[in-house]
Amino acid sequence: MIVDLPDTNTGAINKKIQALREEGGAITLGRVLTLVIAPDTEAVLEESIDAANAASREHPCRVIVVAPGDRRADEARLDAQVRVGSDAGANEVVVLRLSGPLSNHASSVVMPFLLPDTPVVTWWPDVAPAVPAQDPLGQLAIRRITDATNAEDPLAAIKNRRAGYTPGDTDLAWSRITYWRALLTSALDQGPFGPIESAVVSGLATEPALDVLAGWLASRIDGPVTRAVGELKVELIRADETITLRRPQEGITASLTRTGKPDALVPLARRETRDCLAEDMRRLDADEIYLAALEGIERVTYV
Repeated sequence: MIVDLPDTNTGAINKKIQALREEGGAITLGRVLTLVIAPDTEAVLEESIDAANAASREHPCRVIVVAPGDRRADEARLDAQVRVGSDAGANEVVVLRLSGPLSNHASSVVMPFLLPDTPVVTWWPDVAPAVPAQDPLGQLAIRRITDATNAEDPLAAIKNRRAGYTPGDTDLAWSRITYWRALLTSALDQGPFGPIESAVVSGLATEPALDVLAGWLASRIDGPVTRAVGELKVELIRADETITLRRPQEGITASLTRTGKPDALVPLARRETRDCLAEDMRRLDADEIYLAALEGIERVTYV
């Protein structure tokens, strides 16, 4: 069910949420957190809500979307939309459109909808503030999620995450490579166990997940790490063998090859945004390995 509330106020929205909850039998006690989504454009609005709805099946929550309104309007105006039932997954979605001077006070408008005694997670699906923890919406949250993939300059965005990092920050580019990191680590658990002398990460220039993957490798090995543009692959080079994990750009199956051993095929499809979001909502503490990967990007050689 989707209910539109044009030119309204926070009190009227809360009353409508309560009425819909009573009609549907939903209770606030079933919500484990509040997810605040702050898209900068309409282009990612529905995609972000769909991802949140899917993630809510693992993390039942209230979703508050601060949607872009007419920032240049002279009069302050709040338009809202409440989604429940099949249109909201295992949560309830409140879409807030702030126009005019009200657009500069997003955190104040959001606060009446935060669930009591539950953590807050803020997600910027496209354009993110330089220092998420200092943004008014970021100050409400203990977990702040960005996505460099949707930035105008993905490489610059993921590099700048280090300068603006505060414990509790993460980026969906990091969770997109979870399975890549797991497969590479698993491959290194098999002999021979000599040190990695160098590594190569290759793929699209506009894929920041590969940049943070290269940074992660640079933080873990003593040798040089190169980031190249070309086929999608990672090479780990030892004195007596080379381990290569490669996958077609649009493929779902990767091949793991190593010197002197048979090739192995492994499932490795590109992770959907909803899966990455669900993973990042599982942990609300600082991710020190992510920070090390960001710091490692500075030691990566780009060719």
